[in-house]
Amino acid sequence: MVREARLEESFYIESAAATSEETGNGIYPPARRKLNEHGINAEGHSARLMTRADYSRFDLLIGMDNENICDMRRICGGDPEGKIHMLMEYTGSRREVADPWYTGDFEATWCDLLEGCRKLLEIYGGKDGNN
Repeated sequence: MVREARLEESFYIESAAATSEETGNGIYPPARRKLNEHGINAEGHSARLMTRADYSRFDLLIGMDNENICDMRRICGGDPEGKIHMLMEYTGSRREVADPWYTGDFEATWCDLLEGCRKLLEIYGGKDGNN
């Protein structure tokens, strides 16, 4: 989305896990298939663990569910600058992103992520990319 909006210079995006279960692992095969369906190449991506230093490195830290948010606050030693947010709050919802690990419904997760990321880009990308 950022690339399509030609805003690569305005954003630096990384993914990190809030727990160590998947650290070093590649993307879960059903998730990889869903990404491939939408033309997103995730080759070479592996999970890394979030660190306390990430709090100062990034303007926003986005979690998918309440457990992520609690883990992120624990890792960062709190959230004094208000940087930690749940993705769906940008859509006006207080609900969590659908978790395909338990439901197997990767389409619902894709739709949630798409909606949340579109709203984030709308808010922080601005029409001219200067926000």
